[in-house]
Amino acid sequence: MKASLSSMLRSLIWPGVFVFIMWSAKLWEFMSHEYLVSYGVNPRELSGLKGILFSPFIHGDFKHLISNSIPFLFLGAGLFYFYRSVAFRVIMIIWLMGGFWLWLAGRVSFHIGASGIVYGLAFFLFLSGVFRKERQLMAFSLLVAFLYGSLVWGIIPLESGMSWEGHLFGALAGILAAIIYRNKGPQRKKYSWEIDPASDDIWYPEMDEISHTSNPDEVEQPTPSNNINIVYHLKQDDKKQNE
Repeated sequence: MKASLSSMLRSLIWPGVFVFIMWSAKLWEFMSHEYLVSYGVNPRELSGLKGILFSPFIHGDFKHLISNSIPFLFLGAGLFYFYRSVAFRVIMIIWLMGGFWLWLAGRVSFHIGASGIVYGLAFFLFLSGVFRKERQLMAFSLLVAFLYGSLVWGIIPLESGMSWEGHLFGALAGILAAIIYRNKGPQRKKYSWEIDPASDDIWYPEMDEISHTSNPDEVEQPTPSNNINIVYHLKQDDKKQNE
């Protein structure tokens, strides 16, 4: 129980650092009255490329910031808890690929906010659980779908002031990451009746002593280590010997 709790707390560290930077940027804007919107993604402008790196930390107002902070913490913790070995790579794919696609195909405007990464994490976590068919991951996928299923409406251009392109490209980047790393991280346990005897998924200890060859006639048989030599001495009958 303590180990599980410790793992959960560790899973919050990096998402917490990310959210801390988001809030620090907003508080600096609030206190200095200098706004960082120009550091957002400005599509097809060379100066707008810097927004790929900086835009997730910039938000329009505190409501926008709060709406991204809570799901980022929850989904980020889920990513680092279940997929720790690939968590940073997944975030980088969503962050950089989603941002670059937005720069290529987005509307000419400054796109800001971490919602693209939030969408990417939601789609990655949901599909990864479906791909693996592992009980815990499936349960988490269903929880993500229940809590954030309404996110799907955010990839449709319903509101003029919403960067639906950022949501869409973030979601696509999350789907791409789920496909790339579908064989990484925790996998569903295979039971004995699911294992193909002809495959290499099953191990026979005695086969360690036999070299693997393509021709079964060329298999070198193990040499017995304890040979017992039996020598027969035939003693002739004394009577026959005298004759």
